[in-house]
Formats: sequence, C-alpha cells, structure tokens
Amino acid sequence: MPKRVLAIYYSQTGQLGDIMARCTAPLSAAGVTVDTVVLRARPDYPFPWTSQQFFSLMPDCVLSVPGSLEPFSLGAERYDLIVFGYQPWFLSPSIPVNTLLHSPAFQSVLNGTPVVTVTGCRNMWIGAFIRLRSALEEKGARLVGNIALVDRHPNLVSLLTIMHWLFGGAKTRYLNFFPLPGVSETDIARMEDYGRLIVPALQEDRWEALQPALVAAGAVEIKPHLFFIERNGARIFGIWANLIVRRKNRKPWLVAFKWYIMVALFLLGPLVYVITQLIIRPLFHKKVSATQNHYLYLN
Repeated sequence: MPKRVLAIYYSQTGQLGDIMARCTAPLSAAGVTVDTVVLRARPDYPFPWTSQQFFSLMPDCVLSVPGSLEPFSLGAERYDLIVFGYQPWFLSPSIPVNTLLHSPAFQSVLNGTPVVTVTGCRNMWIGAFIRLRSALEEKGARLVGNIALVDRHPNLVSLLTIMHWLFGGAKTRYLNFFPLPGVSETDIARMEDYGRLIVPALQEDRWEALQPALVAAGAVEIKPHLFFIERNGARIFGIWANLIVRRKNRKPWLVAFKWYIMVALFLLGPLVYVITQLIIRPLFHKKVSATQNHYLYLN
C-alpha cells in the first residue's frame, strides 16, 4: 500500500511554501501520496506588516495564546509521516502554528505518527523548536527529523534585510546594496536533497538514521553565539510578555519592548559574538559541542 504523508504549514511570504514544496517533491516522485494543507489565519495577518501590528503579537505569541484558523480538512485519518512546516515569531512558534497544535483533528493524526519539522527563518529557531518538540511529544508524536534553513548572512545584516522585507513587502535588496533577505534560493533548492533522504526512511519505516543523515547533509546547524543570544532572549521575552499582558494600555509598553529589542540586537549582539568566539568556545569547547549535539540530534 502506498505511503501517505501530510505536509502542513502556514506562510505569509510564501518562502516556507517553496521550502515545503521542494522537500516533498522527492516523496511524490517516489510514489508517495502527499496531502498538502496550507493554513490560513482568521483573520489573516497583514503583509507587509506595520511595526505596530507586528510587535502587538509578541505577548500572545510568547505566552502560547492560540488564535483562529480558517477551517481546513485532512485527507486521511492516519498518516505514515507528517512534514510540519513552522516559523519562529519572537523566539516562539508562530501563533498559527500554536493554534494548529490546539486543533483536535490535528492532534488525532499526530498521535503515534513520525514527524519531520521544517523551518525557514532569519536565524534564531532553537527556542521555537524546543517548544514545538515538547508540544509534539505531549501529543504522542514521534519527532524523527528536523530541518532548519536560515539566512546565512551576518546577524545584523539579516536583521536589516528582513525588516525591509516584512515592513516593505518586497523581497528586494535594501538600499540596492544589502543582500536579498531570507533563505537563499540555493539553500531552498537543496531541500530536494533532504527530501530524498526522507524517502528510504519512510519506505522502510526506519527513522533512527534520518536525523544524523540530515545533519551530515547540512540540513541544520547551530551557531553558538546565536544560541546564547536566543537562550537569554527567550527568558527576557517571557518577562516582557507577562508585564505587557497585565496592562490595560499595551501600546506604550510594546513600543518600549520594540526599542529594547533594537538596542539589544545592535549593541549587545556583537558583544555576545566576541565573548562567544574569544572566551566561551575556547574555554568550554566540550560543553558547547554537547549543547549543539543535543539540539542537532533531537535528544
């Protein structure tokens, strides 16, 4: 009997849609039935964003408050694999992704099913992945693979270009000088290679070797300085989120949070990079490597 796969995701810009299509193309070519479900928020989020609209979502996103989705249907009651596309917002799973995890229909197909998570983002994905992994495990899913495509340009460069894209609406070079924002077309094209690695694991229902193969192929990597920024940032975001939700007038607090983020990224980010490269990595090499492996190999 042919294998059946659910590919499900939400995307505003279309980038994650391209990534998912490339990932599942080898599965379809191998005779696998792929049901693709594209989620829609209700009401849908604007694109391009305004700064106020974007930052207003931070508290609910960080505190995992679900929103609403347009009705969607699944083609089967059980699947042999779920390819779950997600994106991080504010170092957490996006609101549409968190909303999907509250869906009884989706929870039903998750139980006992192998899952490969796929993201395409600016660069910080570990916090969202940790929370998503925990939610999948709670619902009985078997996380067997993780693919994380990122913007490979330096942190501050990618910050400028992604703001140009999200708030301007065009995937063009900022000031006609900076590189294109988002995941490169070369990396998106490589998703077909990663999809081909999934095929034998799916056909044989043997998943143990999949993530090591994905890591070896370059499907996911961890940069220590970004990990340290993200780990501390997640705690601080939680403090801000809990502070803001208790306010009747959130607007001035959200503005304060926005400027805090800008200062932290532009001033503290480079400092963390220098400290990581000159002190943390040389002195704590084994611990840094163990931490990287912990998240690379899904332990």
